[in-house]
Order: sequence, then structure tokens, then C-alpha cells
Amino acid sequence: MASRLVVSTFVSLDGVMQGPGGPGEDDSNGFPHGGWLPPHVDEGFGRIMGEQFERADGLLLGRRSYDILASHWPHVPDEEGGAKINSMAKYVVTRKPMNAEWRNTQVLVGEAAQTVAELKRSTDGEILVQGSGDLIRSLQEAELVDEYRLLVFPVVLGQGKRLFAEGATPAGLKLTGATATDAGVAYLTYEWAGKPVYGSVV
Repeated sequence: MASRLVVSTFVSLDGVMQGPGGPGEDDSNGFPHGGWLPPHVDEGFGRIMGEQFERADGLLLGRRSYDILASHWPHVPDEEGGAKINSMAKYVVTRKPMNAEWRNTQVLVGEAAQTVAELKRSTDGEILVQGSGDLIRSLQEAELVDEYRLLVFPVVLGQGKRLFAEGATPAGLKLTGATATDAGVAYLTYEWAGKPVYGSVV
């Protein structure tokens, strides 16, 4: 028994994942570009996201992302997409104990490298990580990410929190899928392939 950990996230062309949903979602460090995602949402985007959640057996979130999603999804009717996400298992990683009122949520208290590694060992299926930049960086350092599903938006932001920040743990990746929506969002999937392989063109 072991779960597969999949990072699904929205990034700008220059790798920024901060504040996609709207102004004020995450304006830490003076980030002024909140809301860069909605102008590019179309039917293709909705289909991709629907398929991802249908495949997932659980949802793994950092504390900030949990608070954002938990304030919205419990109020979404089943017929408008709330059924799956509200009924599925949810795990929130935090260093401090917290109360989680969103249905089917388990709080993982401690360091992500340890708590998520144990979660992977003790569960089966696919666990989806949505957003949660700080959590993702901890998972990258511990080499716990099995797959990346990236929606790359046709916008350059020039600043903000990046999926692969300076000092990210080096990793090799294998491209397993590539497509694009009519709105110009590239959907790229990669599997973790161990350490990078180096060579020379000379």
C-alpha cells in the first residue's frame, strides 16, 4: 500500500504560482498581481480540473490553501461541483494544532516531510496537492512528489512565489503529456525521474 502524490498547480509563464484566483488571495510580500487566472478560464480548463478531481482519492493542502478552499467549497451545491471535493478525504499539513470543520478533513501536525511520508505509506490511490506553495517546497526537498500536473498560463508576472524557487532541490522529470486549451493555457504533466542527468553538447 502506498499513495501517489501529485502536485497540481497553476503557474504563470515565468513560474509564479502566487494569488491566481483573485486580488487579496495572497498579497504577501506586496504581490500586486492577484487574479491573473480568471481571464483565461474556459471550457477546456474546467474539463481538465474536473478530470483531476475525479481521479483523486484525497486532497493535501497547506494551512493557507485549506483556509481559502474551506471558506468556499462547503457552500457549493453538489450539482455545481461540490459533491466530489466535499466528500473526498482532505489532509491539511500544519505545524500547530487546529480545528478543521470542513467535512472529511484530517489534520497532520508536524513537519511535512515526516507527516506526508507517513500518509503516503498508510494510504492507497492518488493524493492531489492543490496550490500550497510552501508545502510543495517541503515535499520537493523530501523528494515526495511523484508527478506534476501544471497549467501554465500565458502571462508573465515578474515577481511572486514560484513553483521552483531559487535553491529548489534538483530533480529530473519525464514529460508524460502536453495539450492546450483554446484560451492558451498549456497543460503539461511530468513524472519524477530521480536526479538530473548531465552531459555536454561539445
